Amino acid sequence: MKCVSTRGAAPAVSFREAVLAGLAPDGGLYVPARIERLPDTWWAAQRDRSFQDVAVALAGQLVGDEFPHGSLESLIRDALNFPVPIVRLNDRLSVVELFHGPTFAFKDFGARTLARLMRVLSEPPVGKGETRVERSTQHEGAEPLTVLVATSGDTGGAVAQAFHNVRGTQVVVLYPEGKVSDVQEAQFTTLTGNVKAVAVRGSFDDCQRLAKEAFADPSLSLRLRLTSANSISLGRLVPQVFYYAYAASRAPGATFSVPSGNFGNLAAGVMAWQLGAPIGGFLAPTTINDTVPRYLSSGQLEPRPSVPTLANAMDVGNPSNLERLRWLFHDDVAAMRSLVTSTAFSDGDMRIAIAELHERFRYIADPHTAIAYLGARDERDTTLVVGTAHPAKFREVVEPIIRKPVHLPAPLAEMLMKKKVALRIEPALGALASLL
Repeated sequence: MKCVSTRGAAPAVSFREAVLAGLAPDGGLYVPARIERLPDTWWAAQRDRSFQDVAVALAGQLVGDEFPHGSLESLIRDALNFPVPIVRLNDRLSVVELFHGPTFAFKDFGARTLARLMRVLSEPPVGKGETRVERSTQHEGAEPLTVLVATSGDTGGAVAQAFHNVRGTQVVVLYPEGKVSDVQEAQFTTLTGNVKAVAVRGSFDDCQRLAKEAFADPSLSLRLRLTSANSISLGRLVPQVFYYAYAASRAPGATFSVPSGNFGNLAAGVMAWQLGAPIGGFLAPTTINDTVPRYLSSGQLEPRPSVPTLANAMDVGNPSNLERLRWLFHDDVAAMRSLVTSTAFSDGDMRIAIAELHERFRYIADPHTAIAYLGARDERDTTLVVGTAHPAKFREVVEPIIRKPVHLPAPLAEMLMKKKVALRIEPALGALASLL
């Protein structure tokens, strides 16, 4: 896979180089230079295969030529060793549950795969007559790889867990102070070790801006081996293509309803569609942070400061991956509009959806999955609702609505008992640079 920048002013690189770099040197996002449609026979062959088998097969098609035989399969199976249930609500609607990984959110797919990719790619090559252990020992004193990530909630926990105690890495998680749930915060503030949580006095947009400014700062790049684990990283996005391929093979022609904030999840779905996955279209419901619905309606990109909502992972006023989506559609808003429909919903709408899902289907949904349901509720065709987080991560929202306790999985309960440790900074690059 050759990768190019969405801004066109950086040289093409390999997938391996794109993963390690995170952001392109011209400030753009890496994308595949070409996305070649796989034949219908290939897709038909996936219909009865497991999620892990589909993931391995597609990974081989995309980047198999950059890894030794067998190593890519082992990496994928180790990273994605959890189920992807498709829960049927009725004849028309099903939920693709993506929250059965270790941090109970869909971010586990990308973060766990990326952590393993980083570990493999950052190791120096083994010379003739040299063992991997010998080579690693020689480089123990090398500058660690600093993984800088901004989170509106779930990304921080997934990345922190995936990279925790990985030798040669340090993780810095930027999050908006006071604007994530207690469970989300516990997942990245209780690990310590090589994980540092940093509470930013501002919004998620401030955190995302700081991360991008850090990557673009030449003085920082001279002093640090800095890389990204946000959805700006192509290495985190590609593993998300796998579950669209799997779900589409199980329900050919279905529409996907994707709760959308930074729009990385939707970008992965569009890449799957361009690869030939039998996808009928996309719904991209948002919170009242409606930059993309307005863009699709008017053709004008007008970001606004984000507004806090109960679906905090979607509180993004300037979605990074809209740049990637525009590149995938050759900056043709009409073409994007023909495949993607995006509607904004309020907290009140979301509360109604959580109650309705519980009353009609005995299904308990978190706020983000509820918004995906709102996008799909009036569709007449087969629709797959993308379930992105376990409801226990938002029990303070969900329990008063359904009037019953939400089961808290043991790993989450244990984390809530631990001491939270976080540094605090103002939303300024100087403050972040000093910390780094």
